[in-house]
Amino acid sequence: MLACAAAVAGAQGWSPQKNVELVVPNPPGGSNDKTARTVERIWTMNKVLPSTLTVVNKAGGGGSIAYTYVQQHAGNPHYLVVAGPALLTNHITGASKLHHSDLTPVASLFNDYTVFAVNAESSIKTGKDLVARLRTDPKSVTIGFSPLLGSHNHIAAGLLMKAVGGNARDLKVVAYKGSADAIPNLMGGHIDLITTAAGNVAGHVASGRLRVVAITSSQRMTGALAAVPTWKEQGVDVVFGAWRAIFAPKGLTGPQAAYWEGALRKATEAPEWKDDLEKNVWADAFVAGEAFRKELDQDYGEMRSVLSDLGLAK
Repeated sequence: MLACAAAVAGAQGWSPQKNVELVVPNPPGGSNDKTARTVERIWTMNKVLPSTLTVVNKAGGGGSIAYTYVQQHAGNPHYLVVAGPALLTNHITGASKLHHSDLTPVASLFNDYTVFAVNAESSIKTGKDLVARLRTDPKSVTIGFSPLLGSHNHIAAGLLMKAVGGNARDLKVVAYKGSADAIPNLMGGHIDLITTAAGNVAGHVASGRLRVVAITSSQRMTGALAAVPTWKEQGVDVVFGAWRAIFAPKGLTGPQAAYWEGALRKATEAPEWKDDLEKNVWADAFVAGEAFRKELDQDYGEMRSVLSDLGLAK
């Protein structure tokens, strides 16, 4: 009986006892990597974890390599992965067999809204200018995004086209491996527009090289892009947030999942987190547990609908 009680107490007080890997499905520099580095820094500064933590970048396959790597450590709570909508869209498009239910969703941390950005010298000055071009001749606007056809940045463009009464399949699109490839092509005049995370272009907007004509948030953001109008302000009903979340392998116990949820909640309540939200143009949106699982299922259905419109759902 004493041994049993001790085992139960140990389970209730679970915490990591060896190095934790926080896996990033992209190269350094993008939104997923920034998420991991921010969490790592805050956990370390505030001594949240009793163990060490290593951020590991495993890029490739639109995120599938990283997700599969963590999935292969079923039942091991010392592995975590940063994920965005690609976890869902990869399955919908057939790019990966891994479903979001093959991992343990711990918590969604924030929404990373998509911006529609053009070269500062573009004749497209506003969102209304872009809508007029898309309605008249959608092939006249070459849209770049990353990392794959069917990614959330592609979905954002599809949602816009659908909202203005066009056919999403008429869009002229180019997929790049990362925003680091798409942005130089926009500045060089090789494409007309990019859809990407707001934080990826903030510096280029400040330097006067790019202009953002709209953002997919429900209200204006603060910080570097505070002057950028939403699509809704410009009469177009498009609101679309790309959540960034932390998942663990399948098979975690209740106490293990609860530990990571609590650790992430502590990170998002730190003053340093609020500073990073504004710097990266992220919108606070912490959702955990069953509520997060329900949101994932809902998002999966909505994204499948858009990707069907784009002719990409399998």
